[in-house]
Amino acid sequence: MSEKIDAKVCKEEFETLLRSTGREGVDGMLEDLERQGFFEAPASAGHHLNVEGGLAQHSLNACKAALAVWEGMKTVEPSLATEVSRDSIIIASLLHDICKTDIYRRSVKKKKNALGQWEDSEGYKVTYRNFPMGHGEKSVILALCSGMELSDDEMLAIRWHMGAWGVNQNSFEDCRNYDAARKLYPLVAIVQTGDSLAAAIMERNGGEIDEL
Repeated sequence: MSEKIDAKVCKEEFETLLRSTGREGVDGMLEDLERQGFFEAPASAGHHLNVEGGLAQHSLNACKAALAVWEGMKTVEPSLATEVSRDSIIIASLLHDICKTDIYRRSVKKKKNALGQWEDSEGYKVTYRNFPMGHGEKSVILALCSGMELSDDEMLAIRWHMGAWGVNQNSFEDCRNYDAARKLYPLVAIVQTGDSLAAAIMERNGGEIDEL
């Protein structure tokens, strides 16, 4: 997809989707995201959607992909129609990466151009000094602190959205908790899959493919 993002349109779509759930705490959540700079933040420092507004766009992409996965899976596993709600997919997908809101800072980096020469390139660096709470767990805490009402499956889908990449393989407790969350709540796997599809397919660009 194109790296150019219409921040205003993206923000409006994000707010409309989140408000469509009618969930308690949405207004406070949106106010905090606005104040904290969520809608201006990139989705990464040097990979997918590393541009202003990229984080909100990625969240929308993950939501749309997760909804598509849910719709498709209902045709082969009808129980998902009642076991997983559309509202939960929207909430967990849109809020899964709010932990990234305060970790990126603008910087100038050295990057090789098409000729293999090093040149200055404006981008972002990462810092965890503001609230070093981790990744998925930080998103859950920030949402709750904003007054957002979350169900158990939504909290777990946000917490474990990185899948195995977010599991400390040296921790027996982490591995068991992740495995239990996936088995108990299909929402966990759906949000994880939507997030992965968004980054790997919807947000890939020609430059990254050329560098392979």
